[in-house]
Amino acid sequence: MPRATIPTFALYGEDDWQSPAGFGHSETIAARSALHDWAIAPHRHDRAVQILLVHSGPADVTLDGTQFALTGPAFIVVPSGVVHAFRFTPDTHGHVLTLGQDFAHRARHGSDPLGALLTRGGHARLDPVMAARAGRLADEVTALGHSGKAGDALFDALAEALVRSLIASTAAPAPADTGDRRLALFRHMVETHLAEHRPLAFYARSTGTTVRTLTRLTQRHLGQSPQTLINRRLALEAQRLLRYTGASAGAVATTLGFADASYFSRFYLRMTGHRPQDERS
Repeated sequence: MPRATIPTFALYGEDDWQSPAGFGHSETIAARSALHDWAIAPHRHDRAVQILLVHSGPADVTLDGTQFALTGPAFIVVPSGVVHAFRFTPDTHGHVLTLGQDFAHRARHGSDPLGALLTRGGHARLDPVMAARAGRLADEVTALGHSGKAGDALFDALAEALVRSLIASTAAPAPADTGDRRLALFRHMVETHLAEHRPLAFYARSTGTTVRTLTRLTQRHLGQSPQTLINRRLALEAQRLLRYTGASAGAVATTLGFADASYFSRFYLRMTGHRPQDERS
């Protein structure tokens, strides 16, 4: 049975979708969307976060199936892995900044809102003063060239200043996971081994803890057990595949490592309250 896949890019429409460490890119909205009749189809960036800065005009946004409209001046931060789509008009003006997911490591400490905004996302309108500042910074970042290289200090500094200028315009994000590297490693291992259905003992060993310690960490900082977090991530990935690939429930089950399509359907119903067929319809 064929595997279900969602189009994944570093930059939309380009075949080489692997984002190297330190990846950075900035361009105007028109530079790419005008080539696609102002419509960017559903896709995702699995190693990058994207900041859409709308200076003026409309933008229709879809994030993991949720649709809403933005009118400039406004911005939206799309975290790594989120399936998203945009529709613009020729009157839409702005910039798109794409940054490797490791850019979030520029957060100075666990409660730095920079890390929370880049990993959890957000969107808001911009007041005229903040919009003007963000616009100037976006112009400067884009003027450096189409792609920043790993270790390009000026590109990174300007990009960080741009992202930080947006933080004051959105609701204060919850603190990141207190900076505990074991939690970050746990999440990384879940992403890497999601379809392998590894036991909790594997994740505990990988993070240098015991199952009991890992459970205490996730309960304290994330409010859920590690198995619940893994199951919720599996259900989210299944939902994305069902909505955006047109694949059957059996194909999605195979892609996500479920040996039995019936068990996958029961799992999905338990986690989401919906049957897989409902998502496809």
